[in-house]
Amino acid sequence: MDFRNYKLLNFSVMGDLRGNLVSLEENKNIPFCIKRVYYIYNTSDKERGFHAHTRLEQVAVVLSGECEFVLDSGKSREVIKLDTPSVGLYIGIGIWREMRNFSSNCVLMVLASEYYDENEYIRDYDEFLKFKGIK
Repeated sequence: MDFRNYKLLNFSVMGDLRGNLVSLEENKNIPFCIKRVYYIYNTSDKERGFHAHTRLEQVAVVLSGECEFVLDSGKSREVIKLDTPSVGLYIGIGIWREMRNFSSNCVLMVLASEYYDENEYIRDYDEFLKFKGIK
């Protein structure tokens, strides 16, 4: 299992004087079939996440504002700031994620490879380390 199973995706922006447009397409610039889309907003003073997934892949895109992701492979942690709708954050299977420092106008959209299934969440950090074969 890849311990650094995440990356930034740079989306093509088409624009002119009328504004900009970014197109997201499954199995093209989104590396999986999209089964669910959700968005998070009004979270400026809250932290979210604190989990990993056993089967789910995601791409997070800030549509407005900014926020930070803390991504943890079990061996290392990295902070990634999202602040433009032309960049998505791909998060693969088995990455612990925490989201914080949401600006007051932040709207975070997430594209997911699976339908919601509470059973595939890992919400305990020690269980996450066991899943990764680290503990």
